[in-house]
Amino acid sequence: MRGFLGKGPKRVARFDHFLVRAVSRQPQGDHDVFFRELSAAATKGKLWFGIAGIMATFPGKPRRAALHGLLALGVASGVTNLVFKTALPRTRPLPEHLPIFRFVHPQPISSSMPSGHSASAVAFAVGAGIVSPTLGALLAPIAAGVAYSRVHTGAHWPSDVVFGSALGAGAALLTRKWWPARPPEPTPRRTPAEAPAISDGEGLSIAVNVLGGSYSPETAELLKVIFPKAYIREISEGEDVAAEIDAAATRPGTVALGVWGGDGTVGTAAAAAVEHSLPLLVLPGGTLNHFARDLGTSSIDDAIDAVTKGHAASVDLGHVVVQRGLPETPETTNLAMLNTASVGVYPNLVRRRERLQPAMGKPLAGLVASLRTFGVNSPTTLLVDGVKHKLWILYMGRGRFYPSDHAPLRRPVLDDGVFDLRMITADEPFARARLLWAVVTGTVAASKVTHLTEATTITVEAIGQPLVLAVDGEPKPGVRSATFTVKPRELTVYSPLPAD
Repeated sequence: MRGFLGKGPKRVARFDHFLVRAVSRQPQGDHDVFFRELSAAATKGKLWFGIAGIMATFPGKPRRAALHGLLALGVASGVTNLVFKTALPRTRPLPEHLPIFRFVHPQPISSSMPSGHSASAVAFAVGAGIVSPTLGALLAPIAAGVAYSRVHTGAHWPSDVVFGSALGAGAALLTRKWWPARPPEPTPRRTPAEAPAISDGEGLSIAVNVLGGSYSPETAELLKVIFPKAYIREISEGEDVAAEIDAAATRPGTVALGVWGGDGTVGTAAAAAVEHSLPLLVLPGGTLNHFARDLGTSSIDDAIDAVTKGHAASVDLGHVVVQRGLPETPETTNLAMLNTASVGVYPNLVRRRERLQPAMGKPLAGLVASLRTFGVNSPTTLLVDGVKHKLWILYMGRGRFYPSDHAPLRRPVLDDGVFDLRMITADEPFARARLLWAVVTGTVAASKVTHLTEATTITVEAIGQPLVLAVDGEPKPGVRSATFTVKPRELTVYSPLPAD
């Protein structure tokens, strides 16, 4: 058996010798130096780590392709060197088979079958190509050159290279099972709605929260210049934001409600706009302005353009009924939900990520923040739609967010009628280890601890101690239960994005 494996099947061995003789007949030249140096560069993955480093400097697909390629390379290298080189011992080509000037020095002493260089090269190229076909196509000639160089330099027989290449491709495709390709994001679209065009502020009442992240003493003066006929009400610290916004909305002659502030203030204004059948103008005045960004009014110029032209859209609004206080004397509060709600460590993760992001960039900051958060925090036990879960994160997006992992960023459609429910649970064995591995490898969306669903109504109930529920970034302590409902296209908002 050992002799059979050492020589290979007779037909394969004859074909190997035929191809090696063809290579040996090539005249000596600069190409010999090129393939020898290419082969050496790929030893121990140095070439691919270097290429991955260059790809990682570009955010988005190139960075994800680099990571996926390296993961595929790791799987292929481990399987090739630890399994098949032991199971399939084979003698490498000898100087009698190729000119001595072509031979790689020093000659490897491990089994010739299969080619580890070829397995790693193809694994990296195919793994990166799964994420970005364009990058995969660019890497394919380099991978093919590395694979051929192993025959040209006498390190392997051609069949070793073919088998190694097949192992590399298989390893890359295997990783796709636990790292599925991200679904394509839909093109941003809006459902048009009727709203009056306002150029000078006539009939516009604007509530300005002075605690908004970008507020300054000049804010009101700026708005008076832009909308000279508008009514502008500044809400000072300590005042009842909801009452002041409601007063602005019910002011005689008001045909549209404007709001300057963060997402919490905007959510309060959205509830008032719905109650009084007014279109809402969102002026981005908070620190993050998630709703304004998704709406297309991430700058004040965008908002001005939309309200001046009367461009508006119908969007969904989330309703939250929160019960707090003692079980025998519950207090019920109704909230509007524009963006997200969460229970567990998600707010801590977001705060850490935002603190690290200026120095590290968003992807690396997200990785470090996740490792810190999940490494030190404990899961929370609660009921979700009557089912008991032990979880680190319960996250709800009002509408489908992308990407489908623990750090959703974009919401291209605002009236899809659903909650995007994401739970990272601790119910499974070795849940923390699984989660940390998924964070490191970027496979959170495919992990067994991640559960992604959609719903139009969701109920969350505390078990034992009350929960801290964050709605649009505003923490609500002492929550015993919360019921979430989607109201389709309930809110009319000025939006510059063209509708389909």
